Amino acid sequence: ESRAANASNKEINIQWYIPSLAKPSNDTETKVLLLYAYNTKPIKISNIKIFSSMSVFSGYLWIPLARITSLREKLSNLKQEVEMLMQSSKSLSSASEPTSFLEESESLKKIPSTKPKVNVAKVHLDEKTEEMAKSCLSEVKALLSGVPALSLPLTQLPFDVTLQSIESLEEMFDPATGCTITEESLFSWIISLFH
Repeated sequence: ESRAANASNKEINIQWYIPSLAKPSNDTETKVLLLYAYNTKPIKISNIKIFSSMSVFSGYLWIPLARITSLREKLSNLKQEVEMLMQSSKSLSSASEPTSFLEESESLKKIPSTKPKVNVAKVHLDEKTEEMAKSCLSEVKALLSGVPALSLPLTQLPFDVTLQSIESLEEMFDPATGCTITEESLFSWIISLFH
């Protein structure tokens, strides 16, 4: 069975289409097509010809390539800031908690996990990084909502910022790749923008 026909949880799938000739005729700037599909309940499709569901949605948006490139750069900078905040908070917490020799030798005996670590812990943002996050998320909101001109900048963050959520957004706005988003709070916020 194909993974594309099954979703064990809520997820959004994003793909990009960069047309060579097919672009809206009245536009002078280069636009790319964001294709999205998401499910609000787990689904299993065994026969696509008879599939019908009230919990699966899809759509598309034409988005200016220059704005995507600019947003991706901002998200990359935000990710670096979040990583630095995480590093500084780790070094502060490890410095304030001395480890005894016995605890150290016990931890060395542990076999490292083969699963990749997912950074889903909420990051405590400083003022500068929070403003960066609000600016990036305001731009995401403007691009994904149907009426970007009427979109007001965010005054507060719509979800808890984690390194994983910023990485997911950075992947989402990379026209060279697609991505799948499953993180609950980010998922909820993005689908609210599609309506």
